Amino acid sequence: METTSAIMVELDEQRRLSLDEVGRHSRYLVREERDGTLIFEPATVSGLTEFEARVLANEEIMAALRQTDRGQRRPRP
Repeated sequence: METTSAIMVELDEQRRLSLDEVGRHSRYLVREERDGTLIFEPATVSGLTEFEARVLANEEIMAALRQTDRGQRRPRP
């Protein structure tokens, strides 16, 4: 993984951020860590709606789904 130097970016009055200097992709999944760190990951969408992509990226939801799925599957009628 190539690492580059950090640059300072600022939010505008409407809390928007321009990624002109650093962004190479058109879509990102962004998550905020507890300490306020924002992590931007390039998003590739293949037939998913934006909602579906957000659900799949949400670790809490996915963990709950995995827990529910363990041993509690009911056969389809």
